[in-house]
Amino acid sequence: METILQGVKVADFSWAYVGPLTAKTLADCGAHVIKIEGRNRPDVERASVPPFKDNILGLNRGGHFNSVNTGKQSLAINLAHPKGKDVAKRLVVWADVVVENFSGGTMERIGLGYDVLKQIKPDIIMLSSSMQGQTGPDATRAGFGQHLTSFSGIGNLVGWPDRDPAQIGYYTDFIAPHFNITLIAAALVYRRRTGKGIYIDASQFEDCVHFLGPLLLDYQVNGRVAGRMGNRSSTACPHGAFRCQGDDRWCAFAVQTEAQWQAFCVAIGDPAWARTSRFATLRNRKENEDEMERLIECWTVERQAEDVMLLLQKAGVPAGVLQTGEDLLERDPQMKARHFYRELDHPEVGGYRSPRPPYLFSRCDFDVRRAPLIGEHNEYVLKELLGMSDEEIAELVVAGVLE
Repeated sequence: METILQGVKVADFSWAYVGPLTAKTLADCGAHVIKIEGRNRPDVERASVPPFKDNILGLNRGGHFNSVNTGKQSLAINLAHPKGKDVAKRLVVWADVVVENFSGGTMERIGLGYDVLKQIKPDIIMLSSSMQGQTGPDATRAGFGQHLTSFSGIGNLVGWPDRDPAQIGYYTDFIAPHFNITLIAAALVYRRRTGKGIYIDASQFEDCVHFLGPLLLDYQVNGRVAGRMGNRSSTACPHGAFRCQGDDRWCAFAVQTEAQWQAFCVAIGDPAWARTSRFATLRNRKENEDEMERLIECWTVERQAEDVMLLLQKAGVPAGVLQTGEDLLERDPQMKARHFYRELDHPEVGGYRSPRPPYLFSRCDFDVRRAPLIGEHNEYVLKELLGMSDEEIAELVVAGVLE
């Protein structure tokens, strides 16, 4: 089976979300990715992030880990040991790309920074996707996505105007990988053209600020500071999620233009209230939004969410059901039609479905394979990729390097 990144080799030192998601995409597209970790210092996703199969904790049983590390092979070594670093360096010689997402300066402190790696592999491409880059007063600060969501300003925009900000967790962790993948692809093109390697110093914080561009511009030009609006919008009304028939079933929709408002009114039965002056224009509707939402929900709550969605979509109004995990896996006809989920079998977790990348190539398929058990490919990597003898491997076991 031909894949789009066939032949690209990646040494993945990353953990948690941003780095693993970056390397996962490369692996799913056919790159040969070796994940480097250790039993004493495993990827935090393995050890502490639920859900776990049957609620039993285990380094191979985590749903998050098994979702964001598909297609990889695992080398479990002790990087604190000098011989562990030597093994890592030999893997870098094998690789085309190195990925890491520790706090700034971490790879340098453990002796695996870019200045060291380019000496042993001059054309290596190395991506460091840290919280705030490798330079500046905050470069060495550590943290996770929920911290960066707040620090980047996104958290201050989420929630209702009369309440505290809502925590939306690891939102920013799903922004940075898109930048990272593009950067790695560009670096591979650069190396093919010039024969030279390159270091990529990527800041997750700066990635996220790009998503606030219009709000920053509004502040610079108009002096307006963006705040929390709940589910509402300054350019659409109605705009939000409305309760529907059934237990915790909702449909979200947005009316952005006068033509859509007219179509919306017809779709919900052309009620008399919708034709009054209180709702005649966007400005009128915004001024009476609380009342309008109550009236609309009197209509939606009597109908199935899917029926509301289809009726409004047919009328030309953007609408969508707030789907649950069960909806996505079992009911969504679009996902089934596009064969979005791949059936995988895991030695400890059993059978599970994992999403393929959210795009399709006309000439290539994807290579979506289950996530590895920790240390599952130690022998393969050391023997087949690095050419070590049985005696060399035995010495590493005795020295406590292999985990």
